[in-house]
Amino acid sequence: MTAAVIGSGPQAVRGVFADARAALAAAAARAAATLAALPEAGRRSPEESAAAVKNEIRALRCAFLDAHVDAVYAELTDGRTRHLRLAELAGSAAIRFPGLVPTAAELAAERGRSQAAKEGHEIDQGIFFNRVLGSRASGPHLLDAMLRPTARALEAGPEFARTGTVDLGSVRVERRGAAAHVTMCRDDCLNAEDGRQVDDMETAVDLVLLDPATEVGLVRGGVMSHPKYAGRRIFSAGINLKALHAGDISLVDFLLRRELGYIHKLLRGVLVEDPARWHSRTLEKPWVAAVDGFAIGGGVQLLLVFDHVIAASDAFFSLPAAQEGIVPGAANLRLGRVAGSRFSRSLVLGGRTVRATEPDARYLVDEVVDAPEMDDAIERGLESYRGPTVVANRHMLIAAEEPIDAFRRYMAEFALAQALRMYDDDVLEKVRRFSTRRATAVA
Repeated sequence: MTAAVIGSGPQAVRGVFADARAALAAAAARAAATLAALPEAGRRSPEESAAAVKNEIRALRCAFLDAHVDAVYAELTDGRTRHLRLAELAGSAAIRFPGLVPTAAELAAERGRSQAAKEGHEIDQGIFFNRVLGSRASGPHLLDAMLRPTARALEAGPEFARTGTVDLGSVRVERRGAAAHVTMCRDDCLNAEDGRQVDDMETAVDLVLLDPATEVGLVRGGVMSHPKYAGRRIFSAGINLKALHAGDISLVDFLLRRELGYIHKLLRGVLVEDPARWHSRTLEKPWVAAVDGFAIGGGVQLLLVFDHVIAASDAFFSLPAAQEGIVPGAANLRLGRVAGSRFSRSLVLGGRTVRATEPDARYLVDEVVDAPEMDDAIERGLESYRGPTVVANRHMLIAAEEPIDAFRRYMAEFALAQALRMYDDDVLEKVRRFSTRRATAVA
């Protein structure tokens, strides 16, 4: 597939804004027509490969955004007066800039397919967010949008403030004294995360941060019903691989929202508009994590933003990103800072498992106690992290350790790198093998 077939070169989408968006829309329509004439993704022969046409139109999208990303973002947000979250921003871009990102219909058609049978439209969302987050003008505004409390949390806030308890489905929140206990309770899948749990976790984190009666938050896994671990608490099994291989893990609503939403809020707090808080844009609180059983993948990613981590002596940790074929969120940004490059590589690239009693566990955990002593250790930890001086000093530590602009630049790279990994050949081959094993097991 050549540029003559698409009908536009990079120069056509780098010129005057109005002409450039029209040129991109026309080129994208021609590319879509070419793809529509081929068999569905996953059923194409080597001679029917769509790689060339996809590469060409994606190069045009990159060139268009390199020249016009701030104009695009300003139009979508009414001159940066509106704070659109990730999905809202991508949805608006699909309508107002045809051909730039996939439409709602295209994404809906993909949703029912396995990962291996998808066209890979999310890569175009990765390009979009790579350029938006990479912009010094637009990226900070998007980060602010994602730090604002969710509508669900604002709705549930008064009831939580009154009763001190809320059951969100996969997460429960209970205020006990000055501490709010956030319990992850996907007992059927060992707290393996999917879109549902990300939504519940962000709501829970918002509620804790907004609650005036809460001084410190705790995150812990609940008691499991899974046959292998029935009756035991488990912290997290990481990403829900069954959902990933079924094509139910979304770049925007899971992978990006998770990092820019509740995990970032655990670190920096929730952004509020209150004249009385002229001295601080965010409401921040210290957080303690308690690890029972294990923290795998995304569970380890979570630990890197907590102020204090307590683990049972029989717990273990692993971050098997290379084996799963994906990028482990912002762990690659944070892990090297706390543990150094050698440990980081052994964990992320080598798939190393670390036991809580090993010396190297100190890079992930502050305190290790025998399992029967966990409750007492948690209470001591929560009590020691109360108080306004703790909040002020953690704010300054975070400002020094992870400047928000460094986080923004990392997330720009992550948006595209993760999208590409989701549709690379080695990941799709893992999906096929997983699907084959499941089908054989069922048969």
